[in-house]
Amino acid sequence: MSEIRNLKPTAVWEIFQNLCDIPRPSKSEQKVIEYVKKFGENLGLETIVDEIGNVIIKKPASKGMEDRMTVVLQGHLDMVPQKNNDVQHDFEKDPIQPVVDGEWVKAKSTTLGADNGIGVAATMAVLQDKSLVHGPIEALFTIDEETGMTGAENLKPGILNGDIMINLDSEDEGELYIGCAGGVDTVIKYYYKTEKTPADVKAFRIDVKGMRGGHSGLDISLGRGNANKTLNRILYTVNKTLAIRLADIQSGSLRNAIPREGFAIVVVPNSSIGEFKNFIDELIPVIKAELSVTEPGLVIDYTETTMPESVIDEKTQNNLIKGIYGCPNGVIRNSDAMAGLTETSTNLAIVKKYEGYIQIDSLQRSSVDSAKEDLANMIRCIFELAGAEVIHQGAYPGWKPNVDSPILKTMKEVYNNKFGKVPEVKAIHAGLECGIIGDIYPNFDMISFGPTIRFPHSPDEKVKIDTVQKFYDFLLETLKNIPKK
Repeated sequence: MSEIRNLKPTAVWEIFQNLCDIPRPSKSEQKVIEYVKKFGENLGLETIVDEIGNVIIKKPASKGMEDRMTVVLQGHLDMVPQKNNDVQHDFEKDPIQPVVDGEWVKAKSTTLGADNGIGVAATMAVLQDKSLVHGPIEALFTIDEETGMTGAENLKPGILNGDIMINLDSEDEGELYIGCAGGVDTVIKYYYKTEKTPADVKAFRIDVKGMRGGHSGLDISLGRGNANKTLNRILYTVNKTLAIRLADIQSGSLRNAIPREGFAIVVVPNSSIGEFKNFIDELIPVIKAELSVTEPGLVIDYTETTMPESVIDEKTQNNLIKGIYGCPNGVIRNSDAMAGLTETSTNLAIVKKYEGYIQIDSLQRSSVDSAKEDLANMIRCIFELAGAEVIHQGAYPGWKPNVDSPILKTMKEVYNNKFGKVPEVKAIHAGLECGIIGDIYPNFDMISFGPTIRFPHSPDEKVKIDTVQKFYDFLLETLKNIPKK
């Protein structure tokens, strides 16, 4: 039996373990959709699966609470699939293996899926508990939040009747979130010609690995290294002097995760191998010194490898390297309105060679829509000047804070009465679904909260055990105190 089933609150951890047993990476949620659907049906509750795959379960009010406003409890079913490079794990087939590590629960060398599995489990625990005091509840479980928010985007008007929406996808207990960043994906493509590998060369594989990665919104302010930028810096250094040729590059894996590792394969003239090694040997300690605090596990190495049959044309190679080198990455601006909040950032997420083209994916976030668009256009111009084709896609709106929100007032009072302090009120530099859902249901009074989760979107993801109990107790107390209609 899993050791997390013994944790409190038992119902939440039992359901979370069940979710861990079901593979549910983004775009592959059919099994978890079916699990949640059967869960609702077995409880005898009205259960709907919409056209896109979102699951809606409606629970009537407990006796005497029929006159309360209807609350929508919202979370997403998918999780980010990330693992350490030395681990064999198929996220389409293998269960997540959660373990207790002191005060935390984490997974064995993979993402845990507490983002947003704990929020989903808490909602399901509320649905199954017949002893709770609450008004009408509508549980909304969306799909594909992590790779495009297509579940939220395709939610239909009229399927929900709620007045208040409580999103359970925040990651700091004791904080209430009333705003979030919007985002847009910038997709860059370089179309290349293949050329026969030159004679009198040796092939080398350059690896960058051991970086921490993390959530490209929540962790972008931590100053962590970006494997794509680091790998490209090495390529730029040797390419500007030596006649190297690029044969392959595969770096980064998810648009909303800070890239942790990547590699490139280059061929080097035999006459330049000594210089090639010297350049890299001199650069490695420089980069490691720069990132010694944020990336203590960084490994950069190069090894001789199998000779490739072809390389990409030299013009595309040079444009690619210069474009990536010039592309901004990280925090662009902090908020003037809210201390400590990142306003605008960009993550150079993926660089991958495919047959005939190399694709670069980057994600721009901002709580100011005009700043998001400006940054995306800046990156477009950089890469277009460097000979690439660029498109913007998958844009989603931010969620504008409402400091006069009635549910905010209620939850501040409830938290203070229960725990003896007033919770902090914040906005988050990440893409919650509230902005999208708020566009579809503009009448919703919205708020977001959750337990303490650290390093989501990376194999270091973990959730603090005692905060899950506080989070759940706070949720139940809030449901008792929802205002009348």
